[in-house]
Amino acid sequence: MNGIQMDLISEDKMAKMAPVEKVRFIIDEVKSGKILVLESGLTPEEEANLIEITMSQIDPDNFSGIEMESYPFKVNNSLLGKLFKKNTIRTRLTVIGPAKQLKTLKKDHDLISALVLANK
Repeated sequence: MNGIQMDLISEDKMAKMAPVEKVRFIIDEVKSGKILVLESGLTPEEEANLIEITMSQIDPDNFSGIEMESYPFKVNNSLLGKLFKKNTIRTRLTVIGPAKQLKTLKKDHDLISALVLANK
C-alpha cells in the first residue's frame, strides 16, 4: 500500500516519556517517513534539543532533517491560576515530519496549513 503515514500522538503518551525519550522517539519516527501530530506539543527546551540533535544527524542521501510547526505557546490565565498566582505555559499542537515531505504553507495563532508530499 502506497501512502504517507500520519500518527496522531496523544498528550498522555508523550507525558509518560522523559524529554530525551520524546526527542529520540520523534527522530526515529520521522526518519522512517512518518508525519507526527503531537496533541500537546513540545516545550521550548524540547524543541531546541530536537533541532540540535536533528542537525547533527542530517545526511543528504538518507535524512534531510525535519519540518516542524507548532501553535504559539499559550499562557494559562485561568481564574484559579490568578488566585494562586500560577500562570502556567501550555504547549499546543505540533506537526513534525521529514523536511522532504512536509511543507508549511501558512501558520498563524489558530491554524497550521501544511502540504504533505508523496515519498520520492
